[in-house]
Order: sequence, then C-alpha cells, then structure tokens
Amino acid sequence: MQNKKVLFVCQYFYPETFRGNDVSFHLSHEGHDVHVVTGTPNYPAGKFYDGYGIFKKRHEVINGVRVTHLPIFPRGNNKIMLMLNYFSYWIVAWIYILFHAIWHKYDMVFCQQLSPVMMSGPAVLYKKLRHVPLYIWVLDLWPESLTAAGGINNKYILRFFKNFVASEYRYSDKILISSRSFVESIREYGNYEGKIIYYPQWSDETSSTAKNFEMPDIPDGFKVMFAGAVGEAHGFECNMQAALLTKEHKEIKWIIVGDGRKLDWVKQFVKDNGLEDTVYTLGRFPSNTMSLFFEKADVMLVSLTDSPLFNLYAPAKISSYMASGRPIITCLNGEGSEVVNEANCGWNVKAGDAAGLARLVIELSQTINLY
Repeated sequence: MQNKKVLFVCQYFYPETFRGNDVSFHLSHEGHDVHVVTGTPNYPAGKFYDGYGIFKKRHEVINGVRVTHLPIFPRGNNKIMLMLNYFSYWIVAWIYILFHAIWHKYDMVFCQQLSPVMMSGPAVLYKKLRHVPLYIWVLDLWPESLTAAGGINNKYILRFFKNFVASEYRYSDKILISSRSFVESIREYGNYEGKIIYYPQWSDETSSTAKNFEMPDIPDGFKVMFAGAVGEAHGFECNMQAALLTKEHKEIKWIIVGDGRKLDWVKQFVKDNGLEDTVYTLGRFPSNTMSLFFEKADVMLVSLTDSPLFNLYAPAKISSYMASGRPIITCLNGEGSEVVNEANCGWNVKAGDAAGLARLVIELSQTINLY
C-alpha cells in the first residue's frame, strides 16, 4: 500500500492500553503518516496520568505517531463524571476536527470505536467534510452497552445514541468487527454485509520488553489469575463469591492484576470476608510486563456478567492468555467460551455460576499438576 496520511480518532490512546495503539504504531512503522486525535489519558483509574493534564503534553510524538491530546474531563469515580468525560471528548474533538479539516487533508480516517459510541462522531464529521474513506473498528455495541452496563432504558436516551450508531454505519466504507456475533446487531441498521470485515483482537506481547522491572510478590499455591480491567461488566460478584467458597482451601490463590471502577468493591469484599490470605489485588502494570505475570499463574480466568450483550463478546484477553500457553477458565456465555472450546485450551463455567467456578478451581487444584 502506498504511504498515506492517516487520521486516527479514538478517545483512548497510549499510555492507555488498547489495541488501537498497535494499529497506529504498525502503520507508522510501515511508513504512513499517522495523526492520532485523542483525549487526555485517564483510563481506567479516572484521573490524569502523571505528566498529563489539560494544559500539559497537548502534543507529542510516540513511536513515530503524532498525538494530539484534547482537554477533557477525567472519568472520576461516579456516573456524573463518566458522562462528562464521554461528552467532553465528543464536543471538543468535533470542534477540533471541524477547524482542523479546513487546513489538513488525510487520505483516510480510522476510528477505534469503544465506549462511548460518540467518539465516532468526529471521524464521521471528517469523512463528510473531506470525502475520504472511513474505517470504523467496532469493539463495543451501542446503545446495548448503555443498557447492559449502565442500566439505562430510557427510550429517548437510547434513540439519541442509536443516531450515532446509524450515522457511523451509514458513512463507513468498512466496518471492522472484533466479534463475529456483532453482525446481527449491525443488520438492524441496514444491509451492510458488503462493508463488514471480521477483525479480531490479538494478543499482547508474548515476551516481556520491560527493563529492570521488579515483580511484586506473588504467593505460592495454586494461582488463578485474572488480568485486565476490573469493571462492572467483568463478573466480579461471581468471582468473589467463588473465592469465598474456596476460602478453606488455603492453597488456592486468586490473583487480580489490573484496576478499574470495580476494584474498590473487590477490596472491600476481601476485607469484609477475611479473604486477605487467598485474594490478592496487585494493581495495574504496563502491558509489556504481562507475560511475566502469566508465567506465575497456573490457570488464567476471564469472566463477564451474564447479559445478551456480553454474550456477543470475545474479550481481547483471551488471545493474550492463549499466546501465553496457560490454560483458561472462562466464566461467561456466548462467543468467548466458544473461542476457548474451539481451541481446546481450557474449561467453561456459565456466567454467574459461582458454585460451579469454585468446584472447578478446587478440582483443578487437587487433581491436575499443570506445571
């Protein structure tokens, strides 16, 4: 492909950890001129990363990629701040693109569409103003995510967000989907079969590139490890109930590597139920160190809350777990469990089945010498 000027639109970008980082860096490595328009990094903790702020590091070059960090509200730790975070990027990025398009011509626009769906709005705007190809990579389905994760069912609010979805599908030249099950949702908006490309997420680095990294203490025993965002959608009520059911099996250790909006709840549950000797929350670490953690695990855990929406997802961490060579327990329904079953690389428990998860972990700890 001839070298092109690429406008990459997404609310999240490095040092936040998303697969879109890899896309941008790869395009730059291949010789393309990539400009990322993103927000001020604050995911998932809800506060700006050290060294970043509304008036700090507005522009920088990372791995050859030009990055513009727009001023936005941080996510905070409540729904009001989260909505301000969502809408502030949409509004500021829309205004930025409106004036930026007057002076800057790109050959194509690529939008990594996570939550919220409004982040695709500025990409659609540039497409309409400059008439260049638009590629949308759909990793979250809206407004389904708003209902499943946020509990919002107001028909006027849902209609508002459906308009964004309809617009991005209509103006896209290609719709990339991370899960094959997304096709049914997209069909509701029109006949876009010719636009859809299955573009699954890939694994993190399988070997560590971190220098002088000091691993935190990880306890001895049979280690069940969850790595990634600790959010409302990730089934931690079930996971912690399973940990409670295995409390008397002192050799079983539940290791959580990551952070997110649900982490404080997890820590309080551990404290309230005396699980300090069996559940360990290690915090968040750079993605290039994850292989070091995976090496310490006996089995990896991926979980989601049971909902019609989440059953359509195959979480990205499954690919990383597979690449590590560690067996996987899926505590979810739908596509994610099907991926693991097809690869014959683990075991499945239904989403929300804490008793079943506990039984499986106990059985594995007693009967299988994995490593």
